[in-house]
Amino acid sequence: MRNADLVARDLKSVWHPCTQMKDHESLPLIPIKKGKGVWLEDFEGNRYIDAVSSWWVNLFGHANPRINGAIRDQIEKLEHVILAGFSHEPVVELSERLIEVTPEGLNKCFYADNGSSAIEAALKMSYHYWKNHGKPTKKNFVNLSNSYHGETLGALALGDVALYKNTYQPLLMEVLTAPSPDAYNKEPGETDEEYALRQFEAMEQLLAEKHDEICAVVVEPMIQCAGGMRMHHPIYHTKLREACTRYGVHLIADEIAVGFGRTGTMFACEQSGITPDFMCLSKGLTAGYLPLSVVLTTDDVYNAFYDDYETLRAFLHSHSYTGNPIGCAVALATLDIFRDDGIIQANKALSRTMADSVAHLADHPNVGDIRQHGMTLAIEMVKDRKTKEPFPWQERRGIRVYQHSLTREALLRPLGNVVYFMPPYVITEDQIRHLAQVATEGIDIAVRD
Repeated sequence: MRNADLVARDLKSVWHPCTQMKDHESLPLIPIKKGKGVWLEDFEGNRYIDAVSSWWVNLFGHANPRINGAIRDQIEKLEHVILAGFSHEPVVELSERLIEVTPEGLNKCFYADNGSSAIEAALKMSYHYWKNHGKPTKKNFVNLSNSYHGETLGALALGDVALYKNTYQPLLMEVLTAPSPDAYNKEPGETDEEYALRQFEAMEQLLAEKHDEICAVVVEPMIQCAGGMRMHHPIYHTKLREACTRYGVHLIADEIAVGFGRTGTMFACEQSGITPDFMCLSKGLTAGYLPLSVVLTTDDVYNAFYDDYETLRAFLHSHSYTGNPIGCAVALATLDIFRDDGIIQANKALSRTMADSVAHLADHPNVGDIRQHGMTLAIEMVKDRKTKEPFPWQERRGIRVYQHSLTREALLRPLGNVVYFMPPYVITEDQIRHLAQVATEGIDIAVRD
């Protein structure tokens, strides 16, 4: 089969996500035949380094033999069973293992199908907790400016990226928004930590004034991924945890994209030294293989729903594939690789290579910022480095980097004018240096008038 054959069939029947389909009149689809390690390969033998981990999900490469083996073993035993009134070994073992590796105090696991579904479950749990405690007026949520938490209506309402949210605004619940600690906006001479502390003052004031009506604050610790990979100092979340406890408000940590080593530690919350009331995980949970998500929460939250049936205090929320055994087996294999192969420690060398490989761009006239937390690095293209004046979004400069990368064996899908690396952890240092070279070439092409 040629690439064009599958593309022709695709365009007759498939509606692709986050895509203006008319773009494909001039921007060809890339049909993938197979993957191995960091590589994706099309039907004509062209290869691409998956620098964005296929939307931030792939941790240990495509067709990983250990994960493949876990799927084969599980599928011969049990493919799926209802999790209401029934259980199975993979979901029990996975819950035990997640409780072991996440921050202390997260002792209960509630499963869903994807990241947005995990956020929805956490929102409902928080509201329902306060209702069960006789505080039904606590029904509002707080987000951060430039945040993103998913595409379903509840999760979308918690976002603050206009590109995703504006169209559906009439359908969404109202939320309270505090200013982001995004270090890109700090003053000259101000440190990331100083700026985060200064930005926290507005959150403190909001909680002080309105805690009686707030269920929870929802945050993406350290990296606002869909908001352009904007990053901030972990001290913000240390202060936020203290304030949420003081004012009687839940803290929901959305670690769907930043968990499982993306920020340099297993979970971003570790760098703040905190335990949230809810931690939402997905994406890397199954290393890019299968849809699965989980909300971890505390005994205190769990006990608020534990009562006789007649009280109607139970959390009546479900998904058909909740706790799917094959997905759980994959997640267990993922945790095994972290444990057995010393992934977090090994990634430190890869992170240093990522930083070194793009250091030469710091003085580029059209690079406004290079930022990094662990295995996530972003380069922001701007019209003027000194003023950080952005390119008009309509010019779509990032697409030019993407198009160039495809000619140089790389998949670099930008976020607007932000070029970023979030690769699988099996990438080599030479492959990282190649990506940096491709990104440099692409940026030079993209910024030409």
